[in-house]
Amino acid sequence: MSEADALRLEGVERRYGRGETTIEVLNGAELTLKPGESVALIAPSGAGKSTLLHIAGLLERPDAGEVHVGGATTAAMNDEKRTALRRVEIGFVYQFHHLLPEFSALENIVLPQMIAGLSRAEAAARAQELLNYLGLAARADHRPAELSGGEQQRVAIARALANAPRVLLADEPTGNLDPKTADHVFDALAELAKASRVAALVATHNLDLAARMDRRVTLRDGLVVEMV
Repeated sequence: MSEADALRLEGVERRYGRGETTIEVLNGAELTLKPGESVALIAPSGAGKSTLLHIAGLLERPDAGEVHVGGATTAAMNDEKRTALRRVEIGFVYQFHHLLPEFSALENIVLPQMIAGLSRAEAAARAQELLNYLGLAARADHRPAELSGGEQQRVAIARALANAPRVLLADEPTGNLDPKTADHVFDALAELAKASRVAALVATHNLDLAARMDRRVTLRDGLVVEMV
């Protein structure tokens, strides 16, 4: 693996038992992401997109193979070390924003930074910078219920990137949004990821948005396959 790789999946296997049947979801999957690279993951429901993202994000262990995050190999790490690495190196954006409703937009971005050890002042400055970049400076003190769907998702993107992770994993981040809002949110995600040199792996069914990313891959017979 090159030192420049942000994320590398190597020979990843994942299977699930259902009664007496074993379902092979991933069967030797390989994928490499470079810093600043955006990759769209396009596959039908049930093909294993979420499993791939969970394994890449260290939320789930593969049955075989290795997941490299930066220079770190993770297969032999215990849960405590995996959690610590995930907190620093990996950001997540989901289809639903999962913002904490009792906190403002700014506070939702401040909290993960404070958990990672930053002072409140440092975290607030970083949060405001991200909100400014995403065109949400005037919405910093608003709670999620006071924000539109697109604004909520942009706050979720800012939260995912607040700790300057090496890797951003997004699972249908525009799936709940109308086409115009989805386009705006996607542009915000892509621009911020590129500016911060984070490697982004985005699962999406939106082919128009996927076409604007650096690469497109799909899952076929448990393998990651490049799309032309």
